[in-house]
Amino acid sequence: MAGVAVTAVPEGGVQHERAEHPASAAYWALFVIVLATFLTFFDAITFGMLAERIKHDFGLTDSQLGFLAGPASIICYLFVGIPLARLADVYPRKYVLGAGAALVGVIISAGGLAQSFGQFVGSRVFLAAGGSAHAPASYSLLADAFPPRKLTRAFALLQFGFIGGTTLGPLIGGMLVMMTAPWGPTHLGPLTILGWQWILIFMGIPSLLVGLLFLTIKEPPRMAPAADAPMVPVNATFGRKVLTFMGLDAFRAINAKPRVYYPLFGALALSAVETFGLQFWRVPFMIRTFGWNEGQIGAALGITVLIASLSGLLLGGLFVEWLAKRYKDANVRAATCCAAGVTVCTITAILMPTAWGSLIMFGLSGMFGIAGAVPQNAAVQRVAPNDMRGQVTAFYLFMFTFFGAMGSYVVGKVQDVLIGDPTQLWKALLITASVLMPLATFLMFKAIRPYHEEVERLEVMGR
Repeated sequence: MAGVAVTAVPEGGVQHERAEHPASAAYWALFVIVLATFLTFFDAITFGMLAERIKHDFGLTDSQLGFLAGPASIICYLFVGIPLARLADVYPRKYVLGAGAALVGVIISAGGLAQSFGQFVGSRVFLAAGGSAHAPASYSLLADAFPPRKLTRAFALLQFGFIGGTTLGPLIGGMLVMMTAPWGPTHLGPLTILGWQWILIFMGIPSLLVGLLFLTIKEPPRMAPAADAPMVPVNATFGRKVLTFMGLDAFRAINAKPRVYYPLFGALALSAVETFGLQFWRVPFMIRTFGWNEGQIGAALGITVLIASLSGLLLGGLFVEWLAKRYKDANVRAATCCAAGVTVCTITAILMPTAWGSLIMFGLSGMFGIAGAVPQNAAVQRVAPNDMRGQVTAFYLFMFTFFGAMGSYVVGKVQDVLIGDPTQLWKALLITASVLMPLATFLMFKAIRPYHEEVERLEVMGR
């Protein structure tokens, strides 16, 4: 991998010019990150497969079920997500990633021991907190490990974690749900463990192992801050340093370029509500609308999601490369086109009269979603300041995590308040898709011109 010859720098150190980082080390880091990402989405999808079982056994309303799947998991993130991302800007990122993966494994297993709705909520509360530093630290590490010309490729390969989790999640998750369905409760002292809870208990073990794998990564040197980057004053007070740790300077960097960041953040937030809401309620939708069981849904989703994801990855890469030959704003331009595709296909899927017709359209929606995710993530990494890329990314992904977590609750609330009839869940999904996705597409479109101008400014500065 081509680079600038430099003197050695300690792990996590700063380099004033882009240093050569061994290609083998970069791709090994990418592999471990992909594996951790796979486990994150595998957990989310498998949890969704358990939705109707959880609703029945804990006696929940759709609003409560939606809260458990979404808002419950981001309460702690509000307080620790940005500070943990700051750790990725200060300390070796492999340690941050390793500790987060191990903690997530423990919390997932703890969820399988919940004895009440409140305890279940408690386990989900800490889940997002444990994993909140994963994406910022991962993106920051990859941005330093790969040169700019190969960064989009790295983010494209990163999508295999998402693809694997969303493909095997419904397939294996559906099989596990059906396998544990006839199991009676297990009594361990004061604990009563339902059959499906064993799925959660054992799902946490792989994350513990991945936490150890992160220790084998070679930390790439960090690029030095840009000349115009906001800096913490040398004689800053303790309080000022705490504010920096909490994200003050990263927020200022974002606020300094509102035309670039705000539309991107807004588009991500709106699309996340719809995407995660649909992802969680897709299984109940298929059960209530078409009468399928979890095993049938899991097998069918596994096929459609795999085909759609691989097609989206190929489409996204080719489309961005084609646009990049003509436009400097190719990343955002491609994301806008893909958002429009998601909008049309999602609405159509909900209105399809047959189960397979609906699944195929959901697959096409997922294809456009994957195709747009790569350039959208790469766009933020391209313009974020070097010295606070982790926290800027954390703010960006906070929109994805926070509003995405609200998605399941929003759909559940619309269902309970506006629709009422559980068999008419499709109406709640249609309302949210018809409102949120067109707005997200419009905001992404609004970001094209300012992003183009910012890329030109960075190129003049040699970045």
